[in-house]
Amino acid sequence: MLVEVAIHSPELYEEYKKMTPTSLLPFDGKFLVRGLPVKVLEGSWDHDRLVILEFPSKEKALAWYHSPEYQEAKQVRDCAASARFLLIGD
Repeated sequence: MLVEVAIHSPELYEEYKKMTPTSLLPFDGKFLVRGLPVKVLEGSWDHDRLVILEFPSKEKALAWYHSPEYQEAKQVRDCAASARFLLIGD
């Protein structure tokens, strides 16, 4: 899963960052990449943060995203940033 984030409330986004790691555990999700800096080598980049998450299956990734634990964190994130989530693979 690839996530592009544009942060408009850094303090509130820090709260979201504290909530997310434990929400991944029941779904065997893990961070492969998170944070900054992003160095643009070609093209353009207009986000503040890039995150890459790994899950053992598409089903687990979707179950995490729709889980009550993540939806609680998502409410915080929605107040702090805008994001684009992309699920990659079958």
